[in-house]
Amino acid sequence: MLKTRISLVALAMIAATQAQANEQADSKGFIEDSHASVLLRNAFINRDKKHHDNDQSQWGQGVIANFSSGFTQGTVGVGVDAFGLYAVRLDGGKGRNGGGGIDFFKRENSVNARERSDAANDLARAGGAIKFRVSNTVLKYGDQMPALPVLQYDDSRLLPESYTGTLITSKEIKGLELNAGHFTSEARKSAEGRDSGGLKSIDVLGGSYKFTDNFTASVYGSDIQDVMKKYYLGLNYVYPIAADQSLTLDFNGYKSSIADKYVQKAELTGDSNTIWSLAATYAFGPHSITLAHQRSTGSTGYNYGWYQNQGGVGDGGSTIYLANSYWSDFNAEDERSWQLGYGLDFGAFGMPGLTYKIAYVVGDNINTHGFGEGKEREIFNQLRYVVQEGPAKDLSVKLRGSFLRTNNAVQQNGYNDDGNEVRVFVEYPISIF
Repeated sequence: MLKTRISLVALAMIAATQAQANEQADSKGFIEDSHASVLLRNAFINRDKKHHDNDQSQWGQGVIANFSSGFTQGTVGVGVDAFGLYAVRLDGGKGRNGGGGIDFFKRENSVNARERSDAANDLARAGGAIKFRVSNTVLKYGDQMPALPVLQYDDSRLLPESYTGTLITSKEIKGLELNAGHFTSEARKSAEGRDSGGLKSIDVLGGSYKFTDNFTASVYGSDIQDVMKKYYLGLNYVYPIAADQSLTLDFNGYKSSIADKYVQKAELTGDSNTIWSLAATYAFGPHSITLAHQRSTGSTGYNYGWYQNQGGVGDGGSTIYLANSYWSDFNAEDERSWQLGYGLDFGAFGMPGLTYKIAYVVGDNINTHGFGEGKEREIFNQLRYVVQEGPAKDLSVKLRGSFLRTNNAVQQNGYNDDGNEVRVFVEYPISIF
């Protein structure tokens, strides 16, 4: 059982700290090492759907406050982390708030995500966690925002998701990070409090190791109660060619074994999926060119994220460390996809802080179960500017657009639909202390 392995690994981590040089010995104290910050985020997303779904649009202003204390001095350090979230809806009422893809504000009068009911006018949520440190190992219990390949909270909308549970992070050996956790509830990014039924429980175990300055490998596993077991492998290698040139190879892969109970509940076509991507990025000066291939095999597509009481997995809306994930994730059953991308840093042309990225992804071989071969393609654009100095230093503006097109087989199967998406995010981070 994954729970048993997590317990044994956790004990081994804590025991190993006795003989290691430790960061806890350098602790300055609970107050002295404390940090507090506020992020002001104004976000707008509009999705112009072409066939099956109505258009979606939401706009809101969010405030994300974080506090992280230092650790008390001594062999075992104690500290706390806390966050407070608030958002007000500026637009996106009845008629334009359906569908789970935006999910800024939960519908007040509906459990079904596709029903057109009024979205909440505002929402507030807070959470906290207590943490203990021995040497370079931290045990944290409470409300957290885990960022692991098999449990990655979603922070790509107005407010972030969060989870409640226990996470152990150990960095006793240089270059090695080990993680073990058990979480029992999830807070939806668009709701106050924790959604009942959003998650029963999830166990996570794994780690990453930096073999050299240029090569890193990661292995993780998760056991989501009554849903699936998921395994992840990540490999990243950076080959320096010259002072201003490099080639980066990035491999990411997931293997999912899905419980029969969830197959029936989510009306999936099968109980297994393997999906992987390999990306090669050549960077030269301010330019970068990316070539990537992604492939999904098995008896169903790759499933992740959303909330269990609405047919989702519950492991976080960003648990998809794959190259071809933009508006479409190109993760359908048997889908193969290719990407050609280009990036430019305008700093080399006298405009520091301004970057641009464009990507073209095309997918085919989608199994639509009787409707023919499914195909889709997407053009992704993103322009981002970060203020470099002055009173508005670190203020960022991100403009993103995607154009998604599918063939009739995909539309009839219901996997995806044509549409145009626009996102505008303005963020201003404020460091309090």
